[in-house]
Amino acid sequence: MPARRRRTAVTLTRIASAGLAPLALAAYAAAPAVAHGSMTDPVSRVAACYAEGPESPKSAACKAAVAAAGTQPFYDWNAVNIANAAGNHRSLIPNGQLCSAGNDKYRGLDLARADWPASPMSAGAHTFRYKGTAPHKGSFELYVTKDGYDPTKPLAWSDLEPAPFAKVTDPGMQNGDYVFSGTVPNKSGRHLIYSIWQRSDSPEAFYTCSDVVFGKDNGGGNGGNGGGSGTTPTTGAGTGTGTGAKPSGKPGDKPGEKPSDKPVDKPSAPTDQQISDGAGKSTVEHNGHGDNDPKTNGTKDAAAVPITAGSSSPAATAKDNLAETGGNGATPTIAIAGAAALAVGAAALFAAARRRTARTATGRHGR
Repeated sequence: MPARRRRTAVTLTRIASAGLAPLALAAYAAAPAVAHGSMTDPVSRVAACYAEGPESPKSAACKAAVAAAGTQPFYDWNAVNIANAAGNHRSLIPNGQLCSAGNDKYRGLDLARADWPASPMSAGAHTFRYKGTAPHKGSFELYVTKDGYDPTKPLAWSDLEPAPFAKVTDPGMQNGDYVFSGTVPNKSGRHLIYSIWQRSDSPEAFYTCSDVVFGKDNGGGNGGNGGGSGTTPTTGAGTGTGTGAKPSGKPGDKPGEKPSDKPVDKPSAPTDQQISDGAGKSTVEHNGHGDNDPKTNGTKDAAAVPITAGSSSPAATAKDNLAETGGNGATPTIAIAGAAALAVGAAALFAAARRRTARTATGRHGR
């Protein structure tokens, strides 16, 4: 090939590369940085309904939630989030929509009723567990409802105690769960524990509502008059599964109805098998980043990390257990697709340049 034609082909190839590279890089950058999870001790509403089975839930509350929003929110039980929260939880989430985090998709979780399945709870030390299906560094804050909480009314920010009763940064993981401890304030009857998981490597945050019962289920309302405001945060980590006092009562079948002597519906957290079985119907990530990297996925045998007030996790253990970056399993696919598009485009332009040069040469020889 004459030098002039080679120079023309090379120039066109470079132009193709310059034009397609930004598109490939833009696609790579657009890959969402996602973490996922939900509270499993005490069990969150969304996790409890998923464990019951989105297609045929057992409890009246979960049946109503599915009727209100469909089954998909419960297959996506680990994604009640705000992508750009950046700590602005109260300004972003309207009153009455705390359990859905303002996401219409999860509106069924905001139903105000006194018959949500509730975990038994007691005042004092408790070990909390949060299933992290795509773990990341961040902090957890737990709030409990004030005395006099009425579950038959939409949950408002003012229904929560003003300060978290437990707060922890970068807790350790055990069997795919974040595990940390806190001191639960003295309450009685039906209450709600609200969790906020704010990532530190991204503005994304996750939210859960867990219904709990201290002693006998009084159906909420003015019956909850236990002492203690729960405004003193506690920090720490635990290694066991917390237990609480066994409830002895249950609300009636209708929201707001007086309690009966029937045992309260106790929710169950999704098992690993249930999570695996439903992953195919989920639209969100369930297996870390899909790379089997212990630095971005929870390890089964990791010990809980002791946390002191205002501290971050010890460097060695935390880096082994928690993700450092915000990519997800889709990132490599997007990068490969971008590179493929670049190669195909360059080859096409190169072929076009050769044909054009050949035609030009043929025309000259014809003269």
